[in-house]
Order: sequence, then C-alpha cells, then structure tokens
Amino acid sequence: MSNNLHVLATATVLFPLAGAIIAGLFGRQIGRANAHRVTIAGVAIAAFFSLGIFSRVISGSESLDATLYTWGVVGGIELQIGFLIDELTAIMMLVVTFVSLMVHIYTIGYMAGDDGYQRFFSYISLFTFSMLMLVMSNNFLQLFFGWEAVGVVSYLLIGFWFKRDTAIYANLKAFLVNRVGDFGFLLGIAAIMMYFDSLHYATVFAKAPDLIYTQITILGDEPWGLITVICILLFIGAMGKSAQVPLHVWLPDSMEGPTPISALIHAATMVTAGIFMVARMSPLFELSDAALSFVLIIGATTAFFMGLLGLVQNDIKRVVAYSTLSQLGYMTAALGASAYGAAIFHLGTHAFFKALLFLAAGSVIIGMHHKQDMREMGGLRKMMPVTWITLLIGTLALIGFPGFAGYYSKDAIILAVQDAQVFGTDYAYLCLLSGVFITSLYSFRLYFMVFHGAPRMDAHTREHLHESPAVVTVPLVILAIPSIMIGAAFAGPMLVESEGMFGRSIYVSDGREPNAIFAAQYGDALSFALHCVASPPFYLALAGFIVAWLLYIIAPHIPGQIAERFRWVHTVLEEKYGFDRFNDFLFAGGARALGQQLWQKADAGLIDGFIVNGSARLVGHISAVLRGLQTGVLSSYAFAMIFGLLIFLLWIVHGG
Repeated sequence: MSNNLHVLATATVLFPLAGAIIAGLFGRQIGRANAHRVTIAGVAIAAFFSLGIFSRVISGSESLDATLYTWGVVGGIELQIGFLIDELTAIMMLVVTFVSLMVHIYTIGYMAGDDGYQRFFSYISLFTFSMLMLVMSNNFLQLFFGWEAVGVVSYLLIGFWFKRDTAIYANLKAFLVNRVGDFGFLLGIAAIMMYFDSLHYATVFAKAPDLIYTQITILGDEPWGLITVICILLFIGAMGKSAQVPLHVWLPDSMEGPTPISALIHAATMVTAGIFMVARMSPLFELSDAALSFVLIIGATTAFFMGLLGLVQNDIKRVVAYSTLSQLGYMTAALGASAYGAAIFHLGTHAFFKALLFLAAGSVIIGMHHKQDMREMGGLRKMMPVTWITLLIGTLALIGFPGFAGYYSKDAIILAVQDAQVFGTDYAYLCLLSGVFITSLYSFRLYFMVFHGAPRMDAHTREHLHESPAVVTVPLVILAIPSIMIGAAFAGPMLVESEGMFGRSIYVSDGREPNAIFAAQYGDALSFALHCVASPPFYLALAGFIVAWLLYIIAPHIPGQIAERFRWVHTVLEEKYGFDRFNDFLFAGGARALGQQLWQKADAGLIDGFIVNGSARLVGHISAVLRGLQTGVLSSYAFAMIFGLLIFLLWIVHGG
C-alpha cells in the first residue's frame, strides 16, 4: 500500500512541474489556450491525487516516510530527497492544490489581455510545485529547497509587470527582507546538522530530548539552551516567510503583482509556509518555553498592530493584505500557545476565505477598469451581485461570524491563548481580543465603501460596470462554499489533537493540551456555535460591524473628522509605524551601500585596478626595461656577455 502512496506523492509534485515547464519553455509554440490548459490540467491532477492521499492518510490506513534518492554525502551526513506523508502533510497538500486550482481557473479571465499570459501560468504552476515540495519534505535539505524555491518564484510573480517601477521595488523588497529571515533559518538548519548529525526529521525529533540540557555560548560567556537557539533561528525564517513583525514589510507591497498572485501567495502558499514549518517542528518547540513565548508575543503583536493599519488603507487589495498579516499573527500566536492544531485549522479556513476575498477584490478591480481606490467606488451591490454576495461571505468568515469557517478556528485560537502556560499569555490574549474588533471594523469598512452608499466613480466607469465573466465568478462561488461549511465540518477532529485528524504528526507536551476546553465542553460544531453568546469575540465583532455601519453608511463625514482630530495617530498609521523607512534605510540602504563599497573597493579597486590594470602596467614596466637593454650596439652586447661570464666564473669559484 505504501508503494501506491509513494507513486501518488511523486505524481502529485511532478504534474504541476511538467505544466510549468511546458508553458514556460514552449508557450509560444503551443499558444495561450494550451498554456492554461496544460497547467490547469497538471494542478487539477495534483489536487485529485492530493484528495486520494488525504482520504488514505486520514483514515489511518497509510502513511509514508521514504527517501527518493541521496543527493550527496557530507561528513557522513546524507543529503537526501524524500517524502513524509502524514496527516499534517495531507491537509496541507489538499489546501494548496485546491486553492491553486481555483486561482489557475480565475487567471484565465483576469489575465486575458496580458502579453505575459503563458509566462504567468508557468510561474504559478511552478509556485505550486515548490510549495508541494516544501510541505511533503521529510528532511531539512528538501525543506530548504522548497523554502527558497517559493521565495524565488514569488520574486518573479510580484515583479511580473516588470515595466512598473513599483513592481520592481516590491519584488526586490520581498527578496531582501526574506533573505534576512532565511539567514536565521539557514543558521538553525546548520546547528541541527552540527549537533544532531542528521537532517532527517524523524532522527532529529528522536534525538532532541537527549539534548534538552545542552548549552552553547554565542556572544560572551552567557550560556544559551541549544534547543531554544535552534527554535528561535528556525522561527526567524518563519517571520520572514509568514510576514511577522518586524519582517512583515514586504507583504503589503507584494500587491503590485497581479491579483491571482495576491490570492495564491497570501492565502494558501508562501505566507503559510512558516506556520506549517513551526507546526512540523512541534517536537522541538515543545522542549523550549522561551521559544514558545517568543513565538506567542511576536504573533500577538502582529495580529493587533498590523490590523490597525488596515483602517487607514484605501487600496482595496492592501486592506485585504493587512488582514492577511493580522490573521497570520493569530496563527503564530496559536503556535506559541502550543495550539498547533488550531493554527493549522485556521490556516486551512483562512486559505479558502482569504483566497475568496482577494479574488472578489480582483473582480471588483476588473469591473472598475483596474481602479483600486475604494474612495472611487460605492454602490456596486446591484451592478455586481455575485461578487457582492461572495465577498460578503468571505467577510463574515474573516470576522468569525458564528457558523462560518473563521468562527471555529479563530475562537479556538483565542481560547487556547487564554489558557496558555508560557510567559506573555495575558498580553497575547488582550491583543487577540482587541484584534477581533479591529478586524470587523476594517472588513466592514471595505464592504460598505465598495458595495453600499452612493456611487463615487466617474461616469464612464459607471456606464461600463457589469458583473465579471463566469471564468471569474465561478471560482468565487466554489470558494464561498468551504468558507461557510469547512469550519463546522472539521472543527471537532482538527481541534481534539490527541484523537483527531492530526494523529501523531503534531506533538504537544503532556499537561499543555491547549484545546482541552474545546474537547471537554464544545466537542461538536453546534455546541461551539451556540457558545458564541457567552463569548467576548462575538460581541467585539458585532461592535466592529456597528461602528463601521455608523461611520461609513449613516455618517460618512465622521471618519475624515476623526482623522483630522487625531492627526498624529493617523500619521503614525499611514507611516506604518516607521517600519518601511527603517527597513529601507537598514536593509535596502545597507545593501546599496555594501554594493557601492564592493564595486569601488573590490571591483574597481582590487579587480580592475590591481589585478587587471595592475598586471597590464607590470607587463608594461618590464617591457620598458627590456626595451632599454635592446640598444642595437654590438659593443654593448659584447660587454654584457663578458660581464655575465665574469659573474658566472666568480660564482663557480666561490662555490668551490
């Protein structure tokens, strides 16, 4: 049976890769239509196989931890390519391939008039392959390959419209900021290789308890716990990929890429890689309370403070982008509270409703002739009914309205953080509760500004406004279904970790069990839904809706007055707390300064000045001396010969 799983797993990653190669290398020969057909077919087959793998693994009948081949051997440590197919992997594979398939179909309509049509399909198919290689890896080498591959392809996708200066700036920013995180990630892997003598997950996890008291020195004589250092270094990599403070600055600017990329990167793939990685490393993180506290505080800070920035954004895609930052903070906080199951559950529900929100925003942008400023919208409800109702569904799922997907996963996270047993719990709980109100406020701000009130667009745009074509709206409808139903369907098995869907793929130390309250009191979806009446998040979300309705429907002049009255607060939020300026100065400016110095000192000075030009000057000097000896006078040559012979004879006599 495991052989069949091995074949299915291999085929799942190879079909998207094959589609990417065909569309990328032979796009001109096969044409636009065949380019999207071959890539969609590859991802559809991968989704079908992922569903088969999911059903086999979740039923408990099969699992796989196999090496495909050994890439190399370094110091006795084997560098291998292999697959680990367990419950966590199967869930991630299904989410990645399904959302990617919807994005592929949606792209046919969104990119219909773009010159880089075939190239775009090649990139998104390659992106899917990279993410699958990451989540299916059974060792740190392959994990790092997938990690860097999604980073490289995201660079290409964010800067897809490379003639725009803003797109080039955005993809360079994403590339540089992620290199900061990846440096920590690579150091963590190097420490594992050094102390564990293996890169295979199972071997490392089995040996980790034996090294729990091992200490190392980094700077000075202060000892650090080895496991704590490794976990924090690995999490720094997750901070870059999953856009946690202060390495979050790249994600809002990635909106410069086409909308399908926003949905793919922000919903189910790149930004969730860090969440998945920490959950996969739960046997390591559970050995360090300090690392868990660090994760918890960073996640809670991101959830609250990044949500505040969504309140001052006017670009429809940027509002959804800051929503992604905030929701990633919720997932990260859950990881710090040892609620790995709740984090992955929210990752899954978020993938569906956030992809829905981005694609619905893209549908609005299509209708608005690619205008993205919400201040120029309004009253679109009657003109774009399918987009309106699907975006409303996504909004209700995002704010955690009872019965919708986001309600179950978000409330489970808040309950888990409330009962967490590590430092920073009270701060994190306050941030997450406050974030519920903020999420509802900016979400319904977007909803009311776009679909309600008086139309604010110009006459030409208003005359040509209409619903998007079926190739755009059908994926919206399909994504709306799990945005409503998936929470109730999977709440029980996903949150009761010891008995449920994750099996032994996630490890939680005895005594923590953050979702024990859910398991004991809310063991079914209906009981958990009814629990909302006694839940602070429900009333906070309701308050956010009421405030948004008052500010943007009843009295739309008040937000401007509030911004003017509290100008300094508004300025701080518009400046994004200064993180962009700081990162531009430190990372971008530092990279430019380093490049300038390398060019002046190394390239122009050492290579050109000393090695290239210096060797030419040396040859010139030697040639000048030799030319001086070539006088053409026979008496000079005779004198030189006699003088040389005399020196030779003296050397012989002296030697004798």
